[in-house]
This record gives sequence, C-alpha cells and structure tokens, in this order.
Amino acid sequence: MIMEVGHREASQAIEDGQLHLEHVQMRDKHVSSLQRGNEEKEKDRNTESLMTNFSNIYALDLLPARNGEEFTEQFLLEVVEILLNYIKKSFDDKSKVLDFHHPHQLLEGLEGLNLELSDYPEPLEQILVDCRDTLKYGVKTGHPRYFNQLSSGLDIIGLAGEWLTATANTNMFTYEIAPVFTVMEEILLKKMHEMIGWGETEADGIFSPGGTISNLYSILVARYKYFPEVKTKGMAALPQIVLFASEHSHYSIKKAAATLGIGTNNVIAVKCDGRGKMIPSDLEAEILKAKRQGRTPLYVTATAGTTVYGAFDPLVNIADICEKYKLWMHVDAAWGGGLLMSRKHSWKLHGIERANSVTWNPHKLMGVPLQCSAFLVCEKGLLQACNQMCAGYLFQPDKQYDVTYDTGDKTIQCGRHVDIFKLWLMWKAKGNQGFDILISKFLELADYLYKELKARENFELVFDAEPEFTNVCFWYIPPSLRRMPNGPERERVLHQVAPKIKAWMIEKGTMMVSYQPHGDKVNFFRMVFSNPATRKSDVDFLLEEIERLGKDI
Repeated sequence: MIMEVGHREASQAIEDGQLHLEHVQMRDKHVSSLQRGNEEKEKDRNTESLMTNFSNIYALDLLPARNGEEFTEQFLLEVVEILLNYIKKSFDDKSKVLDFHHPHQLLEGLEGLNLELSDYPEPLEQILVDCRDTLKYGVKTGHPRYFNQLSSGLDIIGLAGEWLTATANTNMFTYEIAPVFTVMEEILLKKMHEMIGWGETEADGIFSPGGTISNLYSILVARYKYFPEVKTKGMAALPQIVLFASEHSHYSIKKAAATLGIGTNNVIAVKCDGRGKMIPSDLEAEILKAKRQGRTPLYVTATAGTTVYGAFDPLVNIADICEKYKLWMHVDAAWGGGLLMSRKHSWKLHGIERANSVTWNPHKLMGVPLQCSAFLVCEKGLLQACNQMCAGYLFQPDKQYDVTYDTGDKTIQCGRHVDIFKLWLMWKAKGNQGFDILISKFLELADYLYKELKARENFELVFDAEPEFTNVCFWYIPPSLRRMPNGPERERVLHQVAPKIKAWMIEKGTMMVSYQPHGDKVNFFRMVFSNPATRKSDVDFLLEEIERLGKDI
C-alpha cells in the first residue's frame, strides 16, 4: 500500500513537471512571437518617426482637426517612447534618482527646457522636448532607491489604469457620465468594508483627493451626526466641541479643525508611549478634563501606522473608551490600512471594525499611483445627509436610472477625479494574494534593515525594538561623534548630520531618504518601505552610501 502511494506521488510529480515544462515552453513561444512582433513594430515606428518632422506641426494639426489622425498617432507614439524610456531608467539602479538643480536654475532655463510661457503656439517638436525634459529633471519615484515618502514605486498596471482614466477624462459626480466608474467605486468600497470587518453592515464611503481630505470628512460627518443643526445654523449654535488625537497623529487633524471652524486649540494631544502609541489612560483623563472645563468631547482619531514611527494605536482600548463616553471613533489608517491585505500582519489593526469611520490610502502601502484615498463610514446615508445640496442641474430625481449611483451630493467637491479605476485594475491583476505578497516583502525588508543597523557600529536606532511596520528610524553617528560624551553639544552636532548627508545624496542623485526631528529627538533618518522595486542590495547601498557621505562630518 505504501509503495502504491509512493508510486502515485512519483507519477503525479512527473506529470506536474511535464505540465509545468509544457506551460513554460508555451509561454516562451508566446513571448518569442510577441518579441518578434514588437521588433517589427519598433522598426516600423522608427521608420515612421524618421518620416515625421514635428518642427512645422502644431497642436492645431492634431485631432479633432480634419485629417489629424496620422499626426495624432505619430505624436502620441513619440510621447509613449519618451514614457517607456523614462520607465526603463526609473527601474535601473545605476541611473540617478534625481538630476538635481536649484529653483533659480530651472527658472533661468536648462538646455532645451524653458518654463516660461509664450503668447504664440510652439511646434510639437518643442512640446516633445518639454515632455522629455520635464521627466529628465524630475524625481524618479519608481526608482528602487527612492525612499523619501510613504508613497513610492511605479506599478505598471496602475500606470495603465491612470492612462485610461486620463483618456476617458470624465467626472465622478453622476452615473450618466461615469457609468462604469461609479459602479466600480461601489464594488471597491464594499470590498474595503469587508476588509475592515463591516461586511454585515450597510456602510458607505467616497474616494477623496488624499488622506487629509478623508480625515476632514471624518470630522465633518461626526459633527453632523451629533449636531445636525450645524449644517444650517453654523458653529455658533454648537457648544465648544473638542477632538482628541495622539501627539504622533497626522497634522491633517489640526488642519481640518482649523478649516471647519472648530479651532486648533480644541484638538487635544494625547500622550504616547516610547513606541509612539496612544496611551488609553491619558485619553480617558483628557476626556474627563475637557468635561470638567465645560467643553464637549466629540471625536477621537486613532492612528494605524503613524507617519514617523509607523506605530499602531491600541484600537480595542480606544474603542472601549469611545463607547463608554459615546464619542465618534475614527481610525486614520492612511498609511497602515494596507496591512488589512496581509494574512500575517492584519492583526495589528484589530479593533478597526469598531470604528465609526476609517481613512485608507491605497496610494501608499498598496502602491496605487497617486492619488487614491478612501473615506469609509460605517453608517449609510450620513455622507449624503451631511453634504447634500440637491443641485437641480446635476441631481435630478426623475432620471431613467437608479439615482443612488449619482454620488456627487455625498461629497464636499463638485467635480471629482476618477481615482478608482487604477485601484480596481490593480486588484484584478494582483488579487488579495498579490497584495499580501507585496506587503510581506516590505515588512521583511524593514526587518532586514533593522538587523543590519544593529550590526553596524556607525548607526544607532531611535528606539531599540523590532519594527512593527515598514518604518525604521535611526541616526548615523560619524567617527568624530563616537567619542563625544552625551550632552547638548553632541545633540547639536548630531542634529546637523542627517540634513548634510541628505543634501549630498540629492546633489549626487544616488538616493532619497527622509529625515526629521521628532519631539525631543534631534534629526534622524526615517526609512520606509513601500517601493516594490527595492531589494536587499538597495538597503545595503543605503547604509554604505550614508557612511561614505558622512564619514568626514
């Protein structure tokens, strides 16, 4: 019996191997034919390019001009060639991240690039030069050594989605002008609701122009929920409401308070522990203090993935406090929301399902091209009631279709860019599994950097603990500082190290990584991983380049 099982397994293995070999052979044959086809197309394209002289062709010669098809095709093929060359350079670690020039140099003009605007049309030959040079002197955010922001990398499927979106050039406020996109948005929102844990709830949401606006929506909707009269009577009809956010929360909370007339003085900073997590006992103490002062606690924002440390606030404890005092709970998961796609790491957002609203930016950890931010709210109808103005020229109730798909009255905007197609297309191309693999890679790179920093004597961690997220914060300690005793003078000199190294790396174009002071800590490097092109060799290069640039400070 055992021999029979072994025989079957061996046969299956051989069969699987043959199937795999056939699949590879078919794939290689297909790729080979595609390459031959592409080579022939490239030859034709090069021939056509040589035949087309754009020095005497202008924008007025392109479609919708009569007989403008050929010029339009040739012009766009030239643009695509520029884009493809740029994309290839972006992924080449031997190319510069940035060909740096100071603002006055750009204003004065560089070779063929002239930023001044003319009263008269310029030929398409100059327009193509401008396209090429605009990319040449910009930052390659898809470069494997671009680590500067939480959003980095260049996803080719997302890029294709952005191109199609720009070609469609429509608006998201009504179904009649964006029928496919509005349905896609509803599908995506439902999918994100499920990931949060609101699967059984009839939730709602909207895609907005970034996490700052999504966070503003959360305060706007919370205020309307508790004080609906604010929509007609304004803030004068309300008590003195206060908001609570951790001292490590994003500055957009204060900005929203200022914008909405609540005032920055009414945003209470809650203390954090050494890892940057909100301390629940301090939150409760601040709520009680505000009540004693005669103010009205309204709203708490918890952060899932802080900007600098990558910390996750204790969501369950915060939810308990919000329920106890009947406060709106918002989770700013702009940075950390992508972890919901990870089977291994999603537990770090445990408790998010109890939030009243969530901000989630797929343009960060999930790598969707900028911009792509979702505001998600647990209660259906609240966005509509809060923002609805019933403009008769857009939102007629007697249209021939289901007007609930006219989403424009849920927003504080009128015109709204289509941000959802690139996310939808990437989700189709990757599936949950693809995002899971991608995000796991980022966490593995963060762990690799942490271990390398621990092993090198010229580096010091801001806090000596394994990274919870992809943020890793550290100082470079040049040889001149290693023997200097701790004290104000050492802190003063150390504060200057990161800015100097950052300036040199930008001028040389080798890489870009962020730095900042934080609380009582002087300038340190903040390394984040969200770029799918980054490898361990790029992490090694980062550390070696910092040491090379900083050794003589």
